[in-house]
Amino acid sequence: MSDGKITTIYRKKDIEKTEEKLQMLGLSFKEPKKVSFLYKNAITYLHTRLFTAIFVFLFILYKGGDMSYILAPILAILSFYVFSLLTIELPIRKRILKLDHEALHFFEILTLTLESERNLEHALEVAVFNVDSEIAKEFKKTLFEVKFGKSLIEALEDMKKRIPSETINNIILNITQTNVFGSSILDTMYNQIDFLRDKQILQIKGQINKIPNKISIISVLFIIPLILILVLGPVVIGYL
Repeated sequence: MSDGKITTIYRKKDIEKTEEKLQMLGLSFKEPKKVSFLYKNAITYLHTRLFTAIFVFLFILYKGGDMSYILAPILAILSFYVFSLLTIELPIRKRILKLDHEALHFFEILTLTLESERNLEHALEVAVFNVDSEIAKEFKKTLFEVKFGKSLIEALEDMKKRIPSETINNIILNITQTNVFGSSILDTMYNQIDFLRDKQILQIKGQINKIPNKISIISVLFIIPLILILVLGPVVIGYL
């Protein structure tokens, strides 16, 4: 069966949505040492997911015994969704956390540069070449696109499609609007940095608040059973 015929089984909306998610995985998935056929394009990814589910179905049907006709379709459907979860959804969530963590440092450097150099494009060039991070790589690609003919606004809009973090996309939106309407970009950046700093503080407080719950779980699973063994152990031994 030709690739064109197989492609027709996918809805255009599913192909576009998958392509968007593959872009959100970031530039790290495009590095030579990490290149995988799975992330080549949306069609390749969808083919792999479909064939994996079919393989699971046939394998369970062959090896599942008397319950194979019940288990095979259930496990095939389950593998279909788990495949997407492990290969796209979880990596995207992990990348969001990484980008949000890097955002404060990058935008602080960008703001410091803007204080002495009011040109946004030049300030971005200084920032990306002095910060080594995932978000800096994305801005570096944006500047590369500007050099090859795109306007800075167009390149930033395209960058938003590669960024899964709503926080960072809101900052990019504010930057582009400020650049278009001629407002003070420094005031905008100060406000965004304050927002990022407050958000980071809230996240740290949230993690601290979870510590007692984690300690309680550890106590229930390990410490309390150990105490019961120490208390009841002699009684059980005496009874035996």
